[in-house]
Amino acid sequence: MEEINKAYATFQERDRIASLGGGVEKIEKQHENGKMTARERIEMLLDKGTFVELDKLMVHRCTNYGMDKNKIPGDGIVSGYGKIDGRQVFVYAYDFTVYGGSLSASNAKKIVKVQQLALKNGAPIIALNDSGGARIQEGIESLSGYADIFYQNTMASGVIPQISAILGPCAGGACYSPALTDFIFMVKEKSHMFVTGPDVVKTVIHEEVSKEELGGAMTHSSKSGVTHFMCNTEEELLMSIRELLSFLPQNNMDETKKQNCTDETNREDAVLDTIVPADPNVPYDMKDIIERVVDNGYFFEVMTNFAKNIIIGFARLAGRSVGIVANQPAYLAGVLDIDASDKASRFIRFCDCFNIPLITFEDVPGFLPGYTQENNGIIRHGAKIVYAFAEATVPKLTVITRKAYGGAYIVMNSKQTGADVNFAYPSAEIAVMGAEGAVNILFRKADAETKDKELEAYRKSLPLPTKLPN
Repeated sequence: MEEINKAYATFQERDRIASLGGGVEKIEKQHENGKMTARERIEMLLDKGTFVELDKLMVHRCTNYGMDKNKIPGDGIVSGYGKIDGRQVFVYAYDFTVYGGSLSASNAKKIVKVQQLALKNGAPIIALNDSGGARIQEGIESLSGYADIFYQNTMASGVIPQISAILGPCAGGACYSPALTDFIFMVKEKSHMFVTGPDVVKTVIHEEVSKEELGGAMTHSSKSGVTHFMCNTEEELLMSIRELLSFLPQNNMDETKKQNCTDETNREDAVLDTIVPADPNVPYDMKDIIERVVDNGYFFEVMTNFAKNIIIGFARLAGRSVGIVANQPAYLAGVLDIDASDKASRFIRFCDCFNIPLITFEDVPGFLPGYTQENNGIIRHGAKIVYAFAEATVPKLTVITRKAYGGAYIVMNSKQTGADVNFAYPSAEIAVMGAEGAVNILFRKADAETKDKELEAYRKSLPLPTKLPN
């Protein structure tokens, strides 16, 4: 009996040490830097009391550089499963208090194990990143661990939702795992993600740049388009992940969870009759239309700060999740460009993978012209949208609110590329190009007065939606 008690005491002590990660001092330093620990993050993210930890006492096997004398149970990764709103999820978190959250061969196996379990159980997986990168003491073994993780990311793509949160540094090879997942969250001024850091940039190309400019949340939210959500605090980020999951199914064979809807399904809204300006050149905010159509006026926008000329996000109709894709006349007149094409096409394909119907609100004057767009591949990128819409097998609706011109009309979920139902405002303009462009071609040699007369005549000659074939 004494030996059993001794064994239990030893186990409990190792469990206590594992729960402290890198120790009290490292935890205090983490808090001083305005960051939560890995365990605190998981506790806030999951439903209370549901977390079941896996491989809590695992240690590394490295013997180089004195590492054999420095082994911390858990080895810098906290992994397991729990519930969010009563639904099962799998999660792993890098513990920055243990070797700077670096990846080892051993803790990579912990991550791969939980990835495989998520895929096997058909449940979402969430990665909480706060890592200095590969554990240099282990050399190529740590890089092998990254490759194993990337492979599992790829195998799970389109099968289970994968979400990444960047809650500190995420550099080098570590960046590619979040990039392979469906959604990335970052925290202002706390999260940094880059393939090569400022020091390497300075050494190689003699360019001085701060880590915030190079890979901060604002940079990836507004310029690179790497991140989907930028939050002010860790708490806001973790709550946003919970909210995002409420719109998603557990896997690609599941349906989204129906929510209560207090709106009358067949309600009418007179404001929608006047929200679109009569003058086709006057901008308006497409979000005003979206919010008046969807349940409870609530729209969960994705990639708010990137490619603002197109809007994507989730909402509900009659309690069911839908994906929204919409042109934004209030920004660049809603034209399509390279960034907008990439933003929309990836979102469309995600919704198609996870059985989420698509609703398109269209007001598009065309593709953005110019040397830069053409030379950077607008043809290649623009084709992604039409491909994504055409291959999607979920229900697809389109609402044309004003302009639907040329090739941009075709790619924005047109009837000819597979939309199930098309609606249009009575004042919608569906044409090969805008009136001004058409008149300039048809009457290129005419004087200004003649062109003005022909412009009005051409605009009146545009077929009304009621005259077009169904």
